[in-house]
Amino acid sequence: MAGSSGTSVKQEEITSFDAIVVGSGISGGWAAKELCEKGLKTLVLERGRNVEHIKDYPTANTPVWDFKYRGALPEKVLDANPYISKAAGYDASTAHFFIKDADHPYIQEKPFEWIRGYQVGGKSLIWGRACARWSEMDFTAPHRYGYGIEWPIGYNDVAPWYSHVEKFIGVCGNKEGIDTMPDGEFLPAFELNCVEQHLKEAVASKFNRHYVSGRWAQVTQPQAIHKEQHRQCLSRNLCMRGCPLGGYFSSNASTLPAAEKTGNLTIRPFSVVHSIIYDEQSGKATGVKVIDANTKKEIIFHAKIIFLNASALNTNLVLLNSTSRRFPNGLGNDNGLLGKYIGFHNYRAGMSGEFDGFEDKYYKVSKPSECIIPNFRNVYQKDTDFVGGYVIFSAGYREKLNDKNIPKALGAAFKDAISKPGKWGAYMYMQGETIPKESNHVRLSKDKKDEWGIPLLITSVDYDDNDDKMVKDFIEQGRAMLEAAGAKNIVVNENRQPPGLDIHEMGGVRMGKDPANSLLNEWNQLHHCKNVFVTDGACMTSTGNQSPSILYMSLTARAANYAVEQLKKGAL
Repeated sequence: MAGSSGTSVKQEEITSFDAIVVGSGISGGWAAKELCEKGLKTLVLERGRNVEHIKDYPTANTPVWDFKYRGALPEKVLDANPYISKAAGYDASTAHFFIKDADHPYIQEKPFEWIRGYQVGGKSLIWGRACARWSEMDFTAPHRYGYGIEWPIGYNDVAPWYSHVEKFIGVCGNKEGIDTMPDGEFLPAFELNCVEQHLKEAVASKFNRHYVSGRWAQVTQPQAIHKEQHRQCLSRNLCMRGCPLGGYFSSNASTLPAAEKTGNLTIRPFSVVHSIIYDEQSGKATGVKVIDANTKKEIIFHAKIIFLNASALNTNLVLLNSTSRRFPNGLGNDNGLLGKYIGFHNYRAGMSGEFDGFEDKYYKVSKPSECIIPNFRNVYQKDTDFVGGYVIFSAGYREKLNDKNIPKALGAAFKDAISKPGKWGAYMYMQGETIPKESNHVRLSKDKKDEWGIPLLITSVDYDDNDDKMVKDFIEQGRAMLEAAGAKNIVVNENRQPPGLDIHEMGGVRMGKDPANSLLNEWNQLHHCKNVFVTDGACMTSTGNQSPSILYMSLTARAANYAVEQLKKGAL
């Protein structure tokens, strides 16, 4: 990547740009692509190391038997990393893309297990890749049912930008005509296996609900735009190691190379952003103060517009730390709500069951996707004792080994026994909407700082009674659907995991119509500092129930287009 080799401040380093993007993950990569393609000299600041596509995926092609413990990590590593060791996908093959717990401390006022990926590409290298669109109901439900403020935009404002993003990144799926999960610009979906098809039929006939192939950021059938990016998914299902084929979307495989192609991109890794610099005379931000991660030297970069895409909680941290005489409590924070109304997704419950039969069938591919039961709660009217809704992710599987019938012997009989697959099964787990509340917040420590001199973040986020009621409903409904399909030996797990492990933290710098109760307007601009845009999860007014990453990408592309238009008009 352009400018990615420098790890320390040099005298000749360019410090003035048209635009600065803080963060290189899912939304930061999109900001870089859009701004560069519109002609702006753009600096991307990344606090972690450089990661180059293909070159820096050390385990991409390593067979599982070549890992010392078949991919499992030794106990001393798990003990030293109690948070990231619980994260989905974390093992010896992916550990290099997760930040170790000790490398960036924070203060948990309430249990919160914060998963981070500090490198060029951020968590786009290790995300789950679910890409269903929000529906109009997701945008309107909080205000309609009285558990949130009104979004300043709706589905129709974002729909063309969803299409713009989907076409570029590649999203597989079927057009299903489902109100709560709108159709998009899809590549061919992964087929349902025999148990998934059976579940689809049972859920439809007995509950009038949908069970469909998920919308996933996998290039199943590359179009011209993907061939230009040299990307195709071969269903290796090793995505989180980094895919040398670019089969799934990441900043490294897709948006950052597109930005670099313009000649307008500079990436600076090892750049810890301290704060945004505000000029009281102009009423604008003039740049970004950075601490070099290696030398600890301070440097200031200047730009006309700034996009904050540091991931939700770090974006809150940067803004809270951006104080001035005009904004003593953080940039744009006139109403005192910066860092408040943090939301997340409720993943507390899941279940699995066994199925008899289907033993003459197996998989065609080990697909890197799951199926989805879209939200069916509180859609057109409130129909439960809780607010919000939830989606269910699900898949059918077959046990790889028939370990219940392995003979106590060696030789051919043993080989035959372990070669025969076991029973079929299926799992379901919830992804539930939560209510952003003022009490759920982050703030800066007054006396503890990190090694770069930046105050530590304090997290104070928790569940509530609404979450408990939603979990109870999912367990009842999930069990009923599995039983209706004939599942046996159903096992339910209510794990009570702390917030954070969902890796969908949102809010703190929410969008809104009124500067009295929000920080951003309908274009993701700070109400009180118009050349600063926030388009990562921090901007979210509510959490919805679908996975949010493709909404971040779409909001970013929309805001970048607007920012460039305003810049050309001289309005910024």
